[in-house]
Amino acid sequence: MLAVDGALSAVLGALFMPIYLGSVPFPIAAVISGLLNAALVWAASTWTDSRRVSAIPLLVWLVVSAILTLGGPGNDIVFGGPGLMAYSVLLFLVLGAAPPLWVLRNSP
Repeated sequence: MLAVDGALSAVLGALFMPIYLGSVPFPIAAVISGLLNAALVWAASTWTDSRRVSAIPLLVWLVVSAILTLGGPGNDIVFGGPGLMAYSVLLFLVLGAAPPLWVLRNSP
């Protein structure tokens, strides 16, 4: 179930990435996705002693995020845009994966 939540985190975070605060891009969705992923990894680590099993929500999130970088029908893209949003994939991956990696590293 936590893996499904990781997939939902990737999809919803990617779709809410192009939020603007006035005329400035405000990538709060990447931060929220990272915090949610950290919570999912922490929850998985409380149920198992294996770091590999604890990392499953993060791995699913990474796979779904990678799939979302591919063009869809009609070459529609999820990530991209002018200015800061041209780097939205990089922001999404760094801000979405750093907190759960920190939780995995510091879990007993």
